[in-house]
Amino acid sequence: MEVLFQFLWPAVVAFFMGVFFVGLAIKLFPKWGLLDRPHRYGLKRKPIPYYGGIAIFAAFLVSVFIFFPLSPQFLGLLVGATIIVSLGVLDDLFGISPFIRLAVQFVACLILVFSGIGILSINLPFFGSFDLSQPMVAGVMVLSALFTIFWVMAVLNTMNFVDGIGGLSSGVSFVAGMTIFFLSINPALHENPETQLGVATLAIIIAMISLAFLLFDFPAPRILMGDGGSTFLGFMIAVLAIFSGGKIATAFLVLGIPILDMIWVVLRRVWSGQKFWKGDLKHLHHRLLDLGFSQRRVVLLYLSITAVLGFSATMLVSSQQKFFMLIALVFLMLLLATAIVFVPRR
Repeated sequence: MEVLFQFLWPAVVAFFMGVFFVGLAIKLFPKWGLLDRPHRYGLKRKPIPYYGGIAIFAAFLVSVFIFFPLSPQFLGLLVGATIIVSLGVLDDLFGISPFIRLAVQFVACLILVFSGIGILSINLPFFGSFDLSQPMVAGVMVLSALFTIFWVMAVLNTMNFVDGIGGLSSGVSFVAGMTIFFLSINPALHENPETQLGVATLAIIIAMISLAFLLFDFPAPRILMGDGGSTFLGFMIAVLAIFSGGKIATAFLVLGIPILDMIWVVLRRVWSGQKFWKGDLKHLHHRLLDLGFSQRRVVLLYLSITAVLGFSATMLVSSQQKFFMLIALVFLMLLLATAIVFVPRR
């Protein structure tokens, strides 16, 4: 309990900052014309405040400046996060070429790498640990840099893909943040638990801001986070997984459904000759809606499975156990895909 108590203040501040800034956005954004365009997607409802990622990022900045001293890594994180949020908001406003988006995301990830944030090794089940610190080229760990950039870009775009129904991105981010938090404060997993205090604090801040947004995002959304919010949350979850060894597999497991859905959607688009970056309404959550699930049930199904996976990740210590859990998740996705194919649509 003493360990949990020291994170109470960051959790409370982050939650209330989230409530404050999101509530302020709901009040002010309609006056500024910052609304969504439901007619573009064939939705018959009034426009609601959009660009909620601005409120999420504002709550994050206030929270972290209270609890974190500046350091090269932290500064690199803030610069990268600012680029990601700005890119997402500009894309929401004007629509940016997917190639430009990927290029800017790559730059943001490069900033992370050069600020000292990176994955130094990966532990593959049954094969052991692989060192990514070699080879070095001009002082840069090439494999580490490439894997770090790939990981962060994959996770932030996964969170963007899943942001198709109110409550999904914020709910999944809450569960992922809490999972990393509990793993970070588990003394059995770390030789020196003191090194995890920063990771745990960042994780609880992201989790509480996501929870605050979820209150306005579900069951009936009063504001949408947009690309600026979903990509920022994905960016932060990816970085949190990097900050401490052993959480890459955990984050992959917790985000298993969105990641597998993204892989399936991209492969399907490529196979059918479509542009893989062009959005459609054929994600798993859209398919479930086609089967007659309400939006509330789809979100609750996603979050229930994600919560079970998150809880399992805190209980499973070895990479082999997490590997078998991931295999079970793949079979679950195959069952869902089979149901979607053979069950008549409404």
